[in-house]
This record gives sequence, C-alpha cells and structure tokens, in this order.
Amino acid sequence: MDPSSVLLTDRVAVVTGGGAGIGRGIARGFAAFGAKVAIWERDADSTAAAAAEVGGLGIVTDVRESAQVDEALARTTAELGPVSILVNNAGGVFLSPLLETSENGWDALYRANLKHVILCTQRVARAMVENGSGGSIISITSIEGVRAAPGYAAYAAAKAGVINFTKTAALELAPHGIRVNALAPDITMTEGMASVAPPGAEKRFGFTVPMGRPGHVDEMAGAAVFLAGALSSYVTGQTIHVDGGTQASSGWYHRPDDGFYVLGPS
Repeated sequence: MDPSSVLLTDRVAVVTGGGAGIGRGIARGFAAFGAKVAIWERDADSTAAAAAEVGGLGIVTDVRESAQVDEALARTTAELGPVSILVNNAGGVFLSPLLETSENGWDALYRANLKHVILCTQRVARAMVENGSGGSIISITSIEGVRAAPGYAAYAAAKAGVINFTKTAALELAPHGIRVNALAPDITMTEGMASVAPPGAEKRFGFTVPMGRPGHVDEMAGAAVFLAGALSSYVTGQTIHVDGGTQASSGWYHRPDDGFYVLGPS
C-alpha cells in the first residue's frame, strides 16, 4: 500500500450544493487532498464564497434543471478538465405529513432530493464513459432513507430512492470503471443546524447518538475523500452510515442519568 493513494491530486471534483454545510465541508476536504473543485450551487453568494475558500470554480446552478446541469458540466470541463469525482449533495426538506402534503409538495421534495441525483449522475457518467477515464460518484442520502420518518414521508422516500439508485447505478456503470456509493449522515452539526438548535441541543443529541455527540462536516468529508480515491477502489454500490452509530442503535438510547442504554427514551 502506498500512503499517497489517499491523495486526489489534480483530479476534478464536482460538489453540488457545495455552498454550505456538508457539501462545503466535502469541498474543503477534496481541496485539502489536492483535487480541483467545482461548486455547483443555486445561491450566488455562497457559491462564490465556497469557491474562493477552496481555490476552485463556482458555478451558480440549479441541479434540478437539465439545461443548467449540461451548461455547468461543459464549463467545468473547459476550465478544470474532465470530471472524475461527483458528489450529489444538494437537497432540502420541509414538514410533509402524509394526509396534508400537496402534490406540488411531493414533487418539490422528489426534485430536491432524488431527481437531481439521477440527472447529475447520468450527465457526468456519460462524460466519464466517453473519456474512458472511470471515476467515483458519491450521493448524500440520510438515515431517513432506511427508517420511518413520521411527518416526512416524501423526503424519506426520496432518500430511500437514492440508496437503491446507488446500487443499480453501481451495477450498470461498473463495466466502465465508475464506482457509485452513498453516504448517510444523521445528526451533523452544520452551521444551519447550529443556528436553529435550541440551547443544550448538543447535549441532548448525545443521548440519541451512541458516540455521544453530533457529527462534524469534516467527518463526512473524510468518508467522501475515502470513497473518491484509490483506497476504495473495490468499493461500489454501498451506503456508508456516517452517523456515530445511530443506524446501528435501532432505537436504543443513552439513559440521561447514568448513560446506560435503554430501548426508547426515558
């Protein structure tokens, strides 16, 4: 094993929704390991700020729209070179109780969390096949893709779709040397979560997470760097839960008074 195999030197990586949160953390991680990073993000200000931070290319893009994806890919290729790493990170959620959610609401959650994954994967994979270069495609799903999420049925269904799409795309693209995997976070302390979390929230998060704390975006970035590079050259079709053990816990919680595990809150 060569320690340098962890590096992403001069590889071109696209991170969708990379202006903030997990996406921005992954963009920073890729840049730290030598990749040339393109940020595809709807918000112009965060796009510019993230691109400046990683010394990369920022392209204001709504990845739910095929024409904009095609344009962003063409510009990325022209300015940085052929893309060999794609992270489908863009997404969004709002409360969507089953009996109350409108058809437009369901469609919005599908477009925000699954349509762009299919669209960007297809476009970038086509370019990878044409170049004969292979590559790594990573989609950000959620723990909600593998467990019930009352009040968020449409979001959970879309995230479950990302997981199954990852498996199927991995099989279809394996003959072309393209690996397809997913990362599933749970409680990750992004700047957005920190801004809305009530006082004491981090301590309460510790009761539900076996490792006793929320995750950090850099920990998501570490997993993404692994999946992007040569160390994971035989890994495809997998969803890695970067969640401090919550998916494994299946409802077991730390009891607040003494830290022992109980099934369900107490």
